[in-house]
Amino acid sequence: MNFHVSHENELLLKTVKSFMEDEMFPHEEMVDRTGEVPEELGRRIEAKAMELGLFACNLPEEVGGGGLGYAAMHLIEREYGKTSHALHSWAARPTEILLACEGEQREKYLLPCVTGEKRELFGLTEPEAGSDVMGMKTNARKDGDDWILNGSKHFISGPCMPDFAIVFAATGEDETKRGKRKRVTAFLVDVGTPGFECREGNKCVSYRGYKTYQLSFDDVRLGPGQILGEEGKGLELSGQWLGMGRIWVGACCCGKAERILEMATDWAASRKQFGQPIGRFQATGFRLADGAMTLRAADLMVADAVERAERGAMEDADAAMVKVYCSEMLNRIADDAVQIHGGMGLMEELPIQRLWRDSRLERIWDGTSEIQRHIITRSILRPLGA
Repeated sequence: MNFHVSHENELLLKTVKSFMEDEMFPHEEMVDRTGEVPEELGRRIEAKAMELGLFACNLPEEVGGGGLGYAAMHLIEREYGKTSHALHSWAARPTEILLACEGEQREKYLLPCVTGEKRELFGLTEPEAGSDVMGMKTNARKDGDDWILNGSKHFISGPCMPDFAIVFAATGEDETKRGKRKRVTAFLVDVGTPGFECREGNKCVSYRGYKTYQLSFDDVRLGPGQILGEEGKGLELSGQWLGMGRIWVGACCCGKAERILEMATDWAASRKQFGQPIGRFQATGFRLADGAMTLRAADLMVADAVERAERGAMEDADAAMVKVYCSEMLNRIADDAVQIHGGMGLMEELPIQRLWRDSRLERIWDGTSEIQRHIITRSILRPLGA
């Protein structure tokens, strides 16, 4: 593994840090208190990201993106993790799944997302089909050349009301070695299409201001041009996004853990009890030591997965290991930071309680820790026929 940061990426990192200091950190408390990112603020962050070349920087240059590789994206995602998704999602990437757009779809969906004219949502999770994707009830049936879509989605997150959603629906069944398996297809569904309702959903205590949406479909008629990719190949598309998405969750967790650990260290060095800084007591100092060790290990794990991805050798288990280890590492550091701060750790006057709340979601979205362990276990046992 080569962990050397190039001169170009050092400059990129400096740009991202300055961007966040100016455009995001000053607004964290307001967003957490109100549960909203004002539209004007969000658009300002978006515009600044475009000015700096950070918006759509993950997409290829041939479609108008920044064309950054995984090593550069790793640095960006790690820095973005230090603030709230409610803020950095305004500057974040459009999903790479849109690269599957063909023909007119590119002009209608992909390119407007690259320029910020349109926003998309990724609609996979359902009330009864979260970890169990095959429990999906949203379905689409053929009607001539068209498809009729019915069902619902929830916990679909994004910074603002979208222009369209990438919706995954069952379109039949296939016979496999393990029995019948649903054929899942991805559809591009415009907000405003008759029968499609998109509304704000539950409010989460983590990342307040980062909205969740509920999508419902009642006999929504979609033409053949609304299929993204191939019919029945939706899960393959989602897998392309989820794999690297889990690596970026790990990177974000490392960034947030670093910020929290710095706050806890400053507090332990300045807060005095029994005539000395509390960091000198082993009960506190060892928490800092453990945090520093596990953060170092997590950073190395992310860097290893990024290197594997760059040479096309990353597997599902690699992404799962990163996701579960980094998210649980972050939660331990956040909880220890609250303990180090004592009662003040839970007071709204300090940001520790907010970062602690935000950290808790990382073990759930993009695949729970339990699902990640299942993926890892499967990778160990399947080669042995178990």
